[in-house]
Amino acid sequence: AYMCGFGNEFSSEDPRCPGSLPEGQNNPQVCPYGLYAEQLSGSAFTCPRPANKRSWLYRILPSVKHKPFTAVPCGNLTENWNEVEPDPNQLRWLPFTIPKSTEKKVDFVAGLHTVCGAGDAKSRNGISIHVYTCNTSMVDRCFNNSDGDFLIVPQQGEILITTEFGKMMVEPNEICVIQQGMRFSVDVFGETRGYIMEVYGAHFELPDLGPIGANGLANPRDFLCPVAWYEDRKVATGYTIINKYQGKLFACQQDFSPFNVVAWHGNYTPYKYNLKNFMVINCVAFDHADPSIFTVLTAKSTRPGVAIADFVIFPPRWGVADHTFRPPYYHRNCMSEFMGLIKGHYEAKEEGFQPGGASLHSMMTPHGPDADCFEKNSTAELKPERVAEGTMAFMFESSFSMAVTKWGLQTCQRLDKTYYQCWEPLRSHFNPNWKPSKK
Repeated sequence: AYMCGFGNEFSSEDPRCPGSLPEGQNNPQVCPYGLYAEQLSGSAFTCPRPANKRSWLYRILPSVKHKPFTAVPCGNLTENWNEVEPDPNQLRWLPFTIPKSTEKKVDFVAGLHTVCGAGDAKSRNGISIHVYTCNTSMVDRCFNNSDGDFLIVPQQGEILITTEFGKMMVEPNEICVIQQGMRFSVDVFGETRGYIMEVYGAHFELPDLGPIGANGLANPRDFLCPVAWYEDRKVATGYTIINKYQGKLFACQQDFSPFNVVAWHGNYTPYKYNLKNFMVINCVAFDHADPSIFTVLTAKSTRPGVAIADFVIFPPRWGVADHTFRPPYYHRNCMSEFMGLIKGHYEAKEEGFQPGGASLHSMMTPHGPDADCFEKNSTAELKPERVAEGTMAFMFESSFSMAVTKWGLQTCQRLDKTYYQCWEPLRSHFNPNWKPSKK
């Protein structure tokens, strides 16, 4: 069960404990059912109301009851952007390898791998892009990101996310956002893979619509927030809280489940969204619009119109533009573009770019359709046609110049070193004797 809306003031209580939300105040002397009141703040207290994010949680035991945190190995999760030399080339990865459960049990946290990023969690300004590849559920342990927000894009296998606010089932072609400081655990049901965009210092919001008007793109009513669910469970062998803090991992022990929130209210919550609900805007006359018209969520920087990160999709839609090269244009960008493919075939590169893989076109690195795509679409009959049917590609776009990690360039062994060859067959069509056709 879910509640719908984006950034709403929600309230929810587990039906097993009716009346567990205090009436008329946040922090009574004695809470109903003997619960503890705990506020989770996602913004400074004095932020303007439109940007003020917080929720009140009413829990069996407060989250402060735990043993001290100690450092634990980070695996392939990193914020070290200088471990290898910069690489300005067009980069493409084959589908990232999912470990076989018969060989090694890997859960969501152990299966996190940082591909690229920039900035700094300490200064609260930056972005990281990770992939997760796992095959087993998290048991008696949960994850907490003190550095930023996770936007999770499942690609293979559904994931059941248990949070302090309730449960969310997230399938491929859906996304979810777990905001800074929210504890969660991930159950999987086989070999599982997906992508994560992490932002520091800002929360995701819906893009402004400008002259589009009041409706379109990702509509607020289609975002779903979980309802309260709790477990009052003692864990004699110890429950592990894993905390990502200043780019490192730390762990502590407690003897009870952290998912003990009986009721909550507020506007700072996890949420999910089904990409099939995106209301697509597209050209209906001529030319190819900029991909910003496909923005689902944005994390704004302090510069107007410039994002720390945008989440952009390329959904099924109609292509009807006349006198137009319809695929994406050739491009050099002051932004960094990381692309992934959930399913299908991306229109600009139908071969080579595979579901579960990725590409990175760094700041001012040229990119665009491969030779086959250009030749085919330069002579195609321009009739109305469905574009990207059965496909869902996406882009994490950022104003940061992202560095690729050693894992991304070397250790994963999935870098496609032949990527540049897809543009090698491009040939000159220049004709100095060309004359405009007579109409």
